[in-house]
Amino acid sequence: MHTQLAVLGGGPGGYAAAFLAADEGMEVTLIEAEPRLGGTCLLRGCIPSKALLHVARVISEVEELNDDWGVTFSAPEIDIEKVRARKNKVIETLSGGLKQLAKRRNVTVVTARGVLADRTTLNLTGDDPSIPEGGRLTFDKLILATGSTPAMPANFNIGSPRVLDSTGALDLADIPESLLVIGGGYIGLEMGTVYAQLGSKVSVVELTDGLLPGADRDLVKPLARRLKDLFGDRIYLNTKVGSLGKAGESIEVTFEGPAKFGVERFDRVLVSVGRRPNSQGIGLENTSIQVDRRGFIQCDEQQRTAEENIFAIGDIAGEPMLAHKATHEAKVAVEVAMGKSTEFDKAAIPAVVFTDPEIAWAGLTEEQAKREGREHEVALYPWAASGRAQAIGRTDGLTKWLIDPKSSRVLGCGIVGPGAGELIAEAVLAIEMGCEVRDLTESVHPHPTLSETLMNAGEVFFGTATEIYKPKRNRS
Repeated sequence: MHTQLAVLGGGPGGYAAAFLAADEGMEVTLIEAEPRLGGTCLLRGCIPSKALLHVARVISEVEELNDDWGVTFSAPEIDIEKVRARKNKVIETLSGGLKQLAKRRNVTVVTARGVLADRTTLNLTGDDPSIPEGGRLTFDKLILATGSTPAMPANFNIGSPRVLDSTGALDLADIPESLLVIGGGYIGLEMGTVYAQLGSKVSVVELTDGLLPGADRDLVKPLARRLKDLFGDRIYLNTKVGSLGKAGESIEVTFEGPAKFGVERFDRVLVSVGRRPNSQGIGLENTSIQVDRRGFIQCDEQQRTAEENIFAIGDIAGEPMLAHKATHEAKVAVEVAMGKSTEFDKAAIPAVVFTDPEIAWAGLTEEQAKREGREHEVALYPWAASGRAQAIGRTDGLTKWLIDPKSSRVLGCGIVGPGAGELIAEAVLAIEMGCEVRDLTESVHPHPTLSETLMNAGEVFFGTATEIYKPKRNRS
């Protein structure tokens, strides 16, 4: 069996590459080890987690009405089987749609595990009758899109179903009375939020001195305050988990740190300490393709590996490990495979943490600017001055621009507050187009909306913001 283009992996990078290539007239074979397309993002990541976070957010909004608005509801009754079924229905609907799209585009989908035999051949194994006799698929070009898996340190892998990774947490087997989240990154905080709103007593332990390491501290502070209300005093920073052990129907956890020291038992433990690229076990050693010390495949700006006919996209091609980065890299890889001169050259790749409040950023962060010695100015607009934020009772947010003081071009943006993930798209466009702050302030934004805060933060730079007082600065 031979194909013009083989795509190994059916996640958001892989199926995007396969569909685009097919639309351009290429003969495409998509190899995916699982029986459904969608990869981690759809099957056990972005989509199911956001479905559950929607449930958590609605519960939180009802609590806000009870506390602040004089509208009283009774305590929620959670039917965990219905919640799980609804989450699974979302997955099935979207995955089924991908299957139909592949069929309509004449993309050959093979359910198999693919391993490189050499630079032009994949060995396929599995039960799919469409696997060719002998299990060998040859190709002109190949796009590797095998994604990533949750990291599970050996000392935490004790063989207990009560110790979960993000996949296990999304299965929603039950609502444990107590849950420990190891790792204060975005996955741990998102899933911790879900379980806390569903009724679990959630604790979080983080090795560093702050939640969401690497994120702008101005953005993290409002989230940290709200999580303190949700989790109580059970956020342990600068603290290490020494060991996990089985203890009957519980997991015994040893803590080592100033925030918590000693032993405590939990019904379940979620290990959320990062992800690792799926670059092992796919036959890279049978080619000239190289990986770095973290396991990421080394490729150039055209997503090309050391083998001229093989490309890598998505999580295996390096940070940031985000689905939307993978889909754009897919476009680059396909166009280069067709002979076009294209590169992946983005000024801003947005990142979103779907907690409550949401955190989103794009472009240069303040910490990065300081670390690199980049000259910059910060223009920050507190949502306490926003009419819309006051109306919905969410004044803890803020919008922040990083600006080049000489050219007035916007370099980066950070937002914390409800809907930050939706609002950041305007900032991405502004950064990619090289907009100056005045382009933002002179673009009419609808009132009253949270989107106004992007304009308002620009006005802060000039000292012309209406709702807050900051002395006007002369900027010609």
